[in-house]
Amino acid sequence: MKSDRGFSRFIISAKGTRWTDTGHPWIYESDVLKEDETCENGALVDAVSENGKYIGTGFLSRNSKIRIRLVSRNANDRFDVPFWERRIRYAWEYRKTAMCSDIDCCRVIFGESDGFPGLTVDRFGEVLVTQTLSVGMERIKSVVFPLLVKVLREDGQNIMGIYERNDVAIRSLEGLEPGKGWFSLPGEETPDSTVTSITENGIVYSVDFENGQKTGFFLDQKYNRLAVAKLAKGKTVLDCFTHTGSFALNAAKGGAKHVTAVDVSASAIEMAQKNAERNGLSGKMDFITADVFDLLTELEHKGGHPYDFIILDPPAFTKSRKTAVNAEKGYREINTRAIRLLPRGGWLATCSCSHFMPSAQFEKMLHAAAGDAGRQLMQVEARQQAPDHPILWNVPETDYLKFYLFRVI
Repeated sequence: MKSDRGFSRFIISAKGTRWTDTGHPWIYESDVLKEDETCENGALVDAVSENGKYIGTGFLSRNSKIRIRLVSRNANDRFDVPFWERRIRYAWEYRKTAMCSDIDCCRVIFGESDGFPGLTVDRFGEVLVTQTLSVGMERIKSVVFPLLVKVLREDGQNIMGIYERNDVAIRSLEGLEPGKGWFSLPGEETPDSTVTSITENGIVYSVDFENGQKTGFFLDQKYNRLAVAKLAKGKTVLDCFTHTGSFALNAAKGGAKHVTAVDVSASAIEMAQKNAERNGLSGKMDFITADVFDLLTELEHKGGHPYDFIILDPPAFTKSRKTAVNAEKGYREINTRAIRLLPRGGWLATCSCSHFMPSAQFEKMLHAAAGDAGRQLMQVEARQQAPDHPILWNVPETDYLKFYLFRVI
């Protein structure tokens, strides 16, 4: 490594060095043996081993247990505008290939997977919606955001603005204030509305990217919804935790006999109803505002098998390892009740969106739920998040969505 690089040097323990040697880009506070106390929060710093070997360069975060987030392991990299532009072009070219040009609505940047730690960028037609969760990315967003627009426009994509959805408590762990609003692109007007229309799998949705969950719409289940649509023809479907109705609408469009969509949020159900009307699917759908646990219990007590296809797409029941055991109990309960409600030969779609519930643990839970219900599960498909949310095998945190299709026998 060149001796004079202009970056502060942080000495990392042998344990931390072994961890980064696996390819993981995070260096934890407990593994920093010596640091430059004068270095600014969010600055780029060099991480070196105890014997002086260069590990990589990353963003310093003084407020987080993740003290350094590596962005490069190449000592020759210069972190200038061309560097970040190359990163963006690489990410965009990947989406164009992996998504077969299904890129009008997609995740453009998926944090560590694309070398932008703590940054999420979703595209909804003409608008990019960002979430910045690391202080390092916050410091350079004035460079990165205009480059995003430049790269996409040069590729013929019509991008009218960038909206920031930073209204999340997790920013406080980085010492950042929450907030939301339009990012000011130099010399450009911001759009008038924070509601837009998108088309996914042939279904039109209204997306409120100012007030909707996360960035406004969940893009990661795109192709899992298609998988449900292919099985839904002629079936009576119950879509639990429907949110804005995406699985329910795909099932209805796929030829379901009837679809019931359920969510505890009245505003989500209202949006789902509007989406059904917009797509001409209201005639084969009904909507219920209810707690899914309570509804499944009520349906079980009534007896019978009112549905032959049940979809379970709950929010993350756990956001930490400490609560994973209780979350597993919740997953087991709803899956057991859903399986009991289905007739033999019925169909189940079930998933978890928490990386703290690994696949092996989720599958073990499903085995137990089927046993509790006195049934067996015949696997049709095991799926994950759409490829615009790429999984890095050396970063387990990028592998979070488990999705299974079963026939109940």
